[in-house]
Amino acid sequence: MGSTENVKLLGFWPSPFVMRVKIALSLKSINYEFIEEPFGPKSELLLKSNPVHKKIPVFFHGDDKIIAESLVIVNYIDETWAFGAQILPSDTYDRAIARFWAAYLDDKWYPSLQGVVFGPEEGKKAGLEAVSEGLSLLEDAFKKISKGNKFFGGEKIGYLDIALGSYLGWLKVTEKLANAKLLDEEKTPGLFKWTGDFVAEDDVKEFMPETEKLVGFAQMIIELFKN
Repeated sequence: MGSTENVKLLGFWPSPFVMRVKIALSLKSINYEFIEEPFGPKSELLLKSNPVHKKIPVFFHGDDKIIAESLVIVNYIDETWAFGAQILPSDTYDRAIARFWAAYLDDKWYPSLQGVVFGPEEGKKAGLEAVSEGLSLLEDAFKKISKGNKFFGGEKIGYLDIALGSYLGWLKVTEKLANAKLLDEEKTPGLFKWTGDFVAEDDVKEFMPETEKLVGFAQMIIELFKN
């Protein structure tokens, strides 16, 4: 079992990827120091600790362990500290399926969501269609994976809940800026209910950013892109 001493997280408040790590640490009741990465030029700490991707989050454990990439960090946290909530499914097949859908979210679905907010105007309609199509796929996945329970992970949130749930703040931003309803109670009833259950969890709600604050940040980024 890993030591709980000297645990640090380098991140930035609007990042859904940083949110993933915060939720995982909360589920395990691990105390840690949060180091806020400044907005603008990348800090020396970030460049030194993650020279490959130069992105947050970066996780520090002890004096010599430095880990990057949010889902890799979540996996590390779950395997290092066996106490507290179990994040990844214990069954090997269920674990593989959860990782498959988490990879889909990061590689396909979230880039479409970002394109609606930050991409060129002519591509936003196609982006909205891609996001909606993805939510339909995730609705079907939720029905199969949850097996009638509240969460993808069963009666308690797990790996895939964290992977998708971290994007909910930006999904709301996209709906607001694009004036579109993406998470629909009629089209995706399972995900709609899941969203309410997820954000109500104690280990989640303190890390979920306020929609208006995120909207303001997104608008600032959009203005910077224009200049």
